[in-house]
Amino acid sequence: MRRRLYGAQSLKEMSAATVSYLHRVRELLAGTLSSVEAGGSLDLESLVSELASCLNSLSENVASSASDDEHENDVTLNARDDEENDVIQVLDEILKFLSSPQIDQDVIDALSFELPKVISKFAGLSSRCLELAEAIVDRFVVACNPRDMLPVLCEALDAARVSLSLSSSSTPLLHGLCKVFISVRRRHYEQLKVAVPIVLNVLKDMSLEPDMQPEGLFDKALGIAVSIKDVASKLEKEEGTRVRCLLGLYLMQITAVLSVSIKDKLDSGVPLVIQLKPLLAYCGLTQLGLITGNDPERLLSTISKDDDDDFLNSLHNINLGASLLFIWGRISPEVADVANDVNELQSNPMKRWLAYGMLKHILASGDLLWEFKRHTIDVLLEIVKGATPSQCNEEIDCSHYTTSIYAALQAVTLVIMYAPDADLRKKTFETLKRIISDIPVPQRFDVLKALVTNSQSSTMRGILLDQVKNNMSTSSLQATDCDAHVSELVELVLKPPHGGPPLFPDQSDEVLAALNLYRFALLNNSRGGNGFLSKKTLERDYKGWLLPLRTIVSGSIAENQREKDHDQESSLEILCVLNRIESLLYWCIELVEERLKSH
Repeated sequence: MRRRLYGAQSLKEMSAATVSYLHRVRELLAGTLSSVEAGGSLDLESLVSELASCLNSLSENVASSASDDEHENDVTLNARDDEENDVIQVLDEILKFLSSPQIDQDVIDALSFELPKVISKFAGLSSRCLELAEAIVDRFVVACNPRDMLPVLCEALDAARVSLSLSSSSTPLLHGLCKVFISVRRRHYEQLKVAVPIVLNVLKDMSLEPDMQPEGLFDKALGIAVSIKDVASKLEKEEGTRVRCLLGLYLMQITAVLSVSIKDKLDSGVPLVIQLKPLLAYCGLTQLGLITGNDPERLLSTISKDDDDDFLNSLHNINLGASLLFIWGRISPEVADVANDVNELQSNPMKRWLAYGMLKHILASGDLLWEFKRHTIDVLLEIVKGATPSQCNEEIDCSHYTTSIYAALQAVTLVIMYAPDADLRKKTFETLKRIISDIPVPQRFDVLKALVTNSQSSTMRGILLDQVKNNMSTSSLQATDCDAHVSELVELVLKPPHGGPPLFPDQSDEVLAALNLYRFALLNNSRGGNGFLSKKTLERDYKGWLLPLRTIVSGSIAENQREKDHDQESSLEILCVLNRIESLLYWCIELVEERLKSH
């Protein structure tokens, strides 16, 4: 009871203090008029600074009062209502002052540099406070030079990023920025180039807030997009084209931000993304252009001729956003009909390889719901299943696409390792195999070799080594010199570059797969291969890997036999794997010995 009485007393004191704030705000506002009439510019600057400090103090007291309310009751709720009413009186007083016909332009200009930043802090207190904050910012936008207001609002937005309620405090500022964009009369693209990265940073920060609703985030992002479109529609020739390109890139960025903000069901985002359709069409964006990366590249090439790296770095998620726009079309036909585009990707290997490189951005993202990755795997599987084997042959030059295909396969392996359910892992593994088969033979082994070399997972290395073996069994791959690199891959596992033997049981999967690959290469070669295993190479393998590994495996088996009494279930499981490795190892040793005898 004593704590509750103390809380109520504190709120009453706060309400009384707010009355004094109102009185002080009136004094300072009146003082600004007097200072201009007296010709004191320094006095005006000092008064505006003091007014901003006064409002900041009020904001801090309101926030402190809210955080101290551990136990709500009728007394504290009533006191909080009084507090809100008092803040409303302060904001209303400021708005009346700014709306007065007697106010001097020098005064309103001076106030515009400080007040938007601090006024926005009250926007989250209530709907009425938000309404007044927006009205105050709008008054500055109408009364001041828009070219002056744009940096003021951008600075205020940047400062709001550290606030505890970014969503509410940014609302009046973004609302004002929409109007400033339209009011700017010259150098529109240069002005937007400054503002858009700041807006995107604010939206991204908001998307990571735990209580942020996608609808609220999207409304803010869409308002900015519509304003940029209104600007572009008034311009002609080169500047209009550049603003339209910037809008297209902005739409991709906010699609990524919106998708990250969805924490529950994807269906909730469909009505929002649908609203982007007319804007995407206005920018000349197509689903095929988005999924192949041609549209993002085209827009970037148009605006990046003389732009600095800082501006371009703010557009780092455009490929993710472009890919997500295609996936949203797959989620709902209301967003876009992608059936014809899927058919085009199935029939055109170059466009298909480009799509692999774009979709990797979704698979590699750690911020999206798994449902996005599930839809992405479905799309990849549908695309690659429709690709006929005859399309992949030595006549098609894939070298330009190899890097992006490799990165896509790396992202696919991540899904295999971390997928939350067996069905998705199974589909993803099938996707992995089919994409590998879709790579033309001359580059296929190089991609597989890079995947094995750079994988940090023993299990995944084992899977990839199995894919090397499986692809060696195809007649087309037998015609290449990939056998010559088998020793290199096996050595990577059996004699790791960091030194020491492979560790058991941690590296059992990759050791088993490496020995299986080596055995297959030996048998394949003995059936009329190209003679890649010279006597020198065989002796190196025999003495450098196989015999030392036999000693290590035998020792590990003996050690686990001794430990079987302490942890029978675990030791038996390890012993089963080690016995399989030992059996395969002896087979490889016998094959090598036979080959050495024939030399």
